[in-house]
Amino acid sequence: MKSVYAAVDIGASSGRVILGRMGTDGPSLEVIHRFPNGVQETDGALRWDIDALFVEVLHGLTLARELTDAKGERVVSIGVDTWAVDYGLVNDDGALASQPHSYRDSRTTGVLDRVHGKVPFDRLYETTGLQFLPFNTVYQLAAEPSLENVQALLIPDLLGFWLTGKRRTEITNASTTGLLDASTGNFSSHLLDALDIPRRIFPTLMEPGETLGTLLPSITERTGLDSATTVIAVGSHDTASAVAAVPAGVDNFAYISSGTWSLVGVELSEPILTEAGRAANFTNERGVDGTIRYLRNCGGLWLLQECLREWGRSVTLEQVLAEAAELPAGGPRIDADSDDFIAPEKMPHRIRSAAGEALESPAAVVRCILDSLAQVYARTLEQAAQLSGKPIDVVHIVGGGSQNRLLCQLTADVTGLPVLAGPVEATALGNVLVQARADGALGAGALGTGATLDDIRTAVRSTAQTTRYEPSRQTETALT
Repeated sequence: MKSVYAAVDIGASSGRVILGRMGTDGPSLEVIHRFPNGVQETDGALRWDIDALFVEVLHGLTLARELTDAKGERVVSIGVDTWAVDYGLVNDDGALASQPHSYRDSRTTGVLDRVHGKVPFDRLYETTGLQFLPFNTVYQLAAEPSLENVQALLIPDLLGFWLTGKRRTEITNASTTGLLDASTGNFSSHLLDALDIPRRIFPTLMEPGETLGTLLPSITERTGLDSATTVIAVGSHDTASAVAAVPAGVDNFAYISSGTWSLVGVELSEPILTEAGRAANFTNERGVDGTIRYLRNCGGLWLLQECLREWGRSVTLEQVLAEAAELPAGGPRIDADSDDFIAPEKMPHRIRSAAGEALESPAAVVRCILDSLAQVYARTLEQAAQLSGKPIDVVHIVGGGSQNRLLCQLTADVTGLPVLAGPVEATALGNVLVQARADGALGAGALGTGATLDDIRTAVRSTAQTTRYEPSRQTETALT
């Protein structure tokens, strides 16, 4: 019976359950179930409806079981990846205290000074190597009224707990909390104590590829999946899975995981904890196989998504991108990294106000957004190269933004470097391939339990569809 792997991949605006199969030509994906996601205002706060998300996950897994049964296949494992930093508080009996807050909620505004009064940010950075973002988990925990007798389960860990009954903390997502020691790969007891956060707040750490557990009887009954089905830790921070599936064939590459946010950086073997890195607000996040994702969390397609939502059906993405491409270069730009664009609502108005110039049409607003994002990408990649000492020969754009031809071309133009766009489903591919490696059921010459990250990327290159964009004009670049 052929082994199939189920990837649960949930982003800030949507989620999917995807089946992955390993064939003689490499991996293939089949989307089984798509469902929406988004923040909701509840009790005066922005929260995730995690209960509704879990219902969608179980529905997707049920559909996956029905399809594989019909084809004589078997789902052998499940991997879960989501966005980072957010969590649910679970008591000793396993009950969820409340629906998890969204990182877009403003509750951390009043605690930043309190946290930095106990541990100045430069000392935080010396330990964690994590860039300052006002919604990092460390600040969210400080905003909680009480942390007694509870544990914080990051969103993918919470879903894994509900599937297996096992509490663990996957390390790629743990590295976004602002409490993981970047050098040791363990939670910093010093920081936890200094910030009055109980040491038991997070369960034991685990690495991508480890087995969390098998499905609970209640889950097998509800989905029909075999009781031996395992839940495998993958790069549970969706960017970690996406970067694992970057189809790089050379060492000197940079990546842009482009979606609601843009994660822009390079891959290293060791963290960089310098004052220059802190000043540039670069982060050191864990990747698959102990790699370091040295990057900045930059503005992303959230700006475009929110504009399209405000404009409604009168403006289509395809139409507005075509019109934006016809506009001349050198138009107004905004700081796409600004905190002013984190919250939802009235995005076109805020962009027009920030641009300081008339942006009369939706196309002009969109061109401003994409020009601004490309500028942010170029600046960030230049800093990454300088701070790490790693030259960049090619830029890989993966995720939803890889389908935006105008953004990809503008990025090539502004950086002066070739851009390879794709795969769109990099996160799901990284998720599936880590499961496949853990399964160890693949033949010689393919992915086995001893396969490396390079082997994973070779498998991606065997099937991934990519588009190459060359700079359309001479552009000075310092990415060396």
